[in-house]
Amino acid sequence: MATEPSTPGGADSPEPWSARVRTLTRLGRHREALALLRHGNPSPPPHAVALPSAVISCAALSLSSGVSQIHALAAKRGLLPAADAYLLSALLTSYSRLGRLPLAHQLLDEMPLESTPHTTLRTAFNSVISGCALHALPAACFAVFRRMRAASVGFDAVTLLALVPAAPPRVVPQVHALAARAGLAAETSVANCLISTYARGGVGGAALARRVFDEMPPASRDLVSWNAVLSAHAQNGLGVDALELYRRMRGPDGGGVEPDAVTLVGVLSSCAHLGARSVGFEVERYVLDRLPGFRANVHLCNALINFHARCGSLPRAQQLFDEMPRRSIVSWTALITGYGMHGHGDVAVSLFERMVSEGIRPDNVAMVGLLSACSHSGMYDEGRKYFSTMESAYKLRPTLEHYACMVDLLGRAGRLREARELISSMTMPADGAIWGALLGACKIHKNVEVGEEAFKHIVELEPSNAGYYVLMSNIYTDTGQLEGVARVRAMMRDRGLKKEPGCSYVEHKGQVHLFMADDHSHPQAKRIYKLVIKLEQMVKEKLGVMESKAAQRCAEKAAAQPLIGFHSEKLAVAFGLLNTEASSEIVVIKNLRVCGDCHSFLKAVSGFTNRAFLVRDASRFHRFEGGVCSCKDYW
Repeated sequence: MATEPSTPGGADSPEPWSARVRTLTRLGRHREALALLRHGNPSPPPHAVALPSAVISCAALSLSSGVSQIHALAAKRGLLPAADAYLLSALLTSYSRLGRLPLAHQLLDEMPLESTPHTTLRTAFNSVISGCALHALPAACFAVFRRMRAASVGFDAVTLLALVPAAPPRVVPQVHALAARAGLAAETSVANCLISTYARGGVGGAALARRVFDEMPPASRDLVSWNAVLSAHAQNGLGVDALELYRRMRGPDGGGVEPDAVTLVGVLSSCAHLGARSVGFEVERYVLDRLPGFRANVHLCNALINFHARCGSLPRAQQLFDEMPRRSIVSWTALITGYGMHGHGDVAVSLFERMVSEGIRPDNVAMVGLLSACSHSGMYDEGRKYFSTMESAYKLRPTLEHYACMVDLLGRAGRLREARELISSMTMPADGAIWGALLGACKIHKNVEVGEEAFKHIVELEPSNAGYYVLMSNIYTDTGQLEGVARVRAMMRDRGLKKEPGCSYVEHKGQVHLFMADDHSHPQAKRIYKLVIKLEQMVKEKLGVMESKAAQRCAEKAAAQPLIGFHSEKLAVAFGLLNTEASSEIVVIKNLRVCGDCHSFLKAVSGFTNRAFLVRDASRFHRFEGGVCSCKDYW
């Protein structure tokens, strides 16, 4: 326990005695402060200077009755409602924080507006507004604020720090405009609050958050500012923008602000989403060099595990997991999901069982990771078992995401009728993701009838999702139904839909090299295309043009997809072969599912070049090595 602060004066002097109470409260030694108030100086009675500190100590200890007793004592001495601004502020703040809002409102109502100093009035209104915000009463917040404005009491940054987070999304811009007119919007605390609040509004909110950030004077941006705007982009899937902000923060624009664990969690999240390995590795080096105790930070460790698992470094993810002194459900889920993405469903199941045996109860996200792992590995029996026992074993009611995983699992296994029956048995309406999983299974198994049923539902639920139209068109193409292809394309044309372009990228020497289908913009385009053509010829000679079913399907739809020979992943791999060491692994990140032709191509090329390719597509990892793929052609 810290030594009691010494104060000048004798024991009977009220000023030093009151100062001791204030000091104890400021140090957080609230019980000692109240004990001194009660017993330390019985004569004369408690001095007015000590009462605000005593109120704060009572509130800190949740002693609501103590606050009321001091309130009564102050009223008896004539110190309220407006004689002592500090005491009034302490009472209003304490009542508000303790949830005794009617008393706070009553105290506010009793204040004589004409004779009370303006600063005291503002403090009083701010205390009640903040209390309403703390207890999630937005309507009450704005009702008090309107009273404040009607009383011609000016607001300040403290007012805005309570109003902005409490405001409904449609009202936030209005409060922002009010702050701007008052010249307060650029104040660091207010701007930070606006950025964080806008960030909750999705992609559009992230854009507004960025505008607030950009309008701040550079010298006003502190660590909270950078973290808020970076998180706004990372949490809304705007990883490229988040990494660009991180680079600015680390450069001259950062003004010397150093990242902390919160910053790095946001950056690592974006790296995991984008597959930005070089930036993620750079962040990890920073963590190892500057944050030696990082293993005690569960959130930072989880972000590192997730980054490595989603960027193809499973051994490192496992190592970080093993070194954690304390793990959360997020730690387990990140690793389970990572193993599932790599097709190691057996390891994911083993990890899940170990987690449960250690007394950690799975949540909905962990179950999604587990079921997805079973699906990617073709573990039908295990997936069925875990899904059917979710409620009885773990008190988890299946959500739409869990049903989507199960439809995917059943569909991949060729059990389309069973998948359809599962959808019919649902107690909630199936969404586009569930029907999309069934449609994807119909693509694998060339089932036009069930595919058409799934597509009909999807068009009703997600009429603007071009990916599903392309999937249905491919089902028709694979089964030789060209009329169906034409029909789907006409639907897309009538609705102004375009297929999302496939893109792949490779990182080399800290630079990201992006490729699109039939993309000739790269400086090495001539060499890349020459190598792809050469490799295609080698694959044909090795496999035979029509030996491979995937190659045969490719030939049948050559007219429909003339650029299939130059899909983005082929260009990315060719670039890697031209520019990397022969012993190194080539890592490619692709935004869409790898098509059958490219899958066969990459398997063959990995065999006769004796190189390993790690490709992360829209749903999983494929490791091509020695002419085979880790997915066992099950994707």
